[in-house]
Amino acid sequence: MNPAYDENNVFAQILRGEAPCIKLYEDDQTLAIMDIMPQTHGHVLVIPKEPAITLYDLSEESANACLKTVRLMGRAVEKAMGISGSTLFQHNGRVAGQSVPHFHFHIFPGSLKGLFEHAKRFEEPEVLEENARKIIAALATLDH
Repeated sequence: MNPAYDENNVFAQILRGEAPCIKLYEDDQTLAIMDIMPQTHGHVLVIPKEPAITLYDLSEESANACLKTVRLMGRAVEKAMGISGSTLFQHNGRVAGQSVPHFHFHIFPGSLKGLFEHAKRFEEPEVLEENARKIIAALATLDH
């Protein structure tokens, strides 16, 4: 593990069950959740269970597991939100715009046009729950 990794970052707390999240999907190596400060409706985060700050700190095995989950969740998000395209985004380090020091992917349905500002606005819980229901229902129709 990277000695600079902060065990108290919010994603580490979520992974330990110490902070709440709206869980969409979980396997042995990854977790997909709703972003509570979304930049668009249906904004999903995929995080590895391995403690790593950037892609460059992440093991190859964990990186591959993240990509597998991103592919699955991206298809579910597109289907749920009725959009035939999505944008994947990932920051490496604070200088690059990473706001939580735990590696993660952002999945946005559609393009980057019209996004809300990053990490500035909490979404209403009812809206997050409704979008989560749609994504989970879409996920149930996909082959894993």
